[in-house]
Amino acid sequence: MKLFTAILSICLLSCSSSKQLDTVQEVDLQKYQGKWYEIARIPNTFEKGLTCVTANYTIEENGKITVLNEGRKLENPTKISSSEGSAWVPDINDPGKIKVSFFWPFAGDYQIIALDENYKYALVGSPSLDYLWILSRTKTLDKTVLENLQSTATKQGFQIDRLEFIDQGCN
Repeated sequence: MKLFTAILSICLLSCSSSKQLDTVQEVDLQKYQGKWYEIARIPNTFEKGLTCVTANYTIEENGKITVLNEGRKLENPTKISSSEGSAWVPDINDPGKIKVSFFWPFAGDYQIIALDENYKYALVGSPSLDYLWILSRTKTLDKTVLENLQSTATKQGFQIDRLEFIDQGCN
């Protein structure tokens, strides 16, 4: 199964929620693009059995964002699972709320809840509160930063006791 093939789940679940997340008010997509390491996530079906998960965002000439997610299979770390999708900001006045689609015409909510001023780490979730990711430009994250991100997630209503931490020790 390709990574994020079941992204339809996030689309359907995030669309059914009325929860409004407090998102960041400014996002420089040029700075946001590039590789992010998944430090922690609320478990989901489309990443089950994957480790060393990364997301790579690339801004295309038309302004759309290409998303390439990759992860290694726990049962066989030599095998990489990947999925490519696209993302866009539907409302330039609300840049922290991004739509992501891996299976057109369905799109899920990718909402940036916290973002380091130097784009070193980010906290991303969905209004359904079923999806949450802590992302970093490096394979590890400072303990204090991690605790602050978890506190922010709790204030938004996420159950951080569900977080699983992702091994980034792959080459």
